[in-house]
Amino acid sequence: MTIRLRGHHLLCLLGYRGMGYSDDFCTNMTAIYERLRTQPHTLVELITGPDDVCQAYPPDKANHCEGTVYGLDEAVLAKLGLTAGLKESWESLCSRVAASMVPEDISRLCTSCPWEKYGVCAEGVGLLASGQPLPKVGT
Repeated sequence: MTIRLRGHHLLCLLGYRGMGYSDDFCTNMTAIYERLRTQPHTLVELITGPDDVCQAYPPDKANHCEGTVYGLDEAVLAKLGLTAGLKESWESLCSRVAASMVPEDISRLCTSCPWEKYGVCAEGVGLLASGQPLPKVGT
């Protein structure tokens, strides 16, 4: 099974620690995160627009999946030298992040993200850069 991800969700997944917009969102995000974490050879298809993470965004919240995040998607893909349409393993994508990003890049790229202030995405980039694995959700 291929997991479809938009650009900025590559970084969101690195910092996912169980926080989210709703219980359904967290259940979906945890399933995606743990699959990628435990099965790093999983194929990821980079797409433009709403992806497998967005499918569980709460319908009662202001939906940004079709709005302001397109610029962030483009910036993340450009930083990593990637383009929509690429299919690559999660492990390979993480290697690209480790080779081309530092934790401080998160504060520069993700200025409008409400989760940036928690520092978890920067922590995820740091873990990859230092060769450490991403933690299990909840630890």
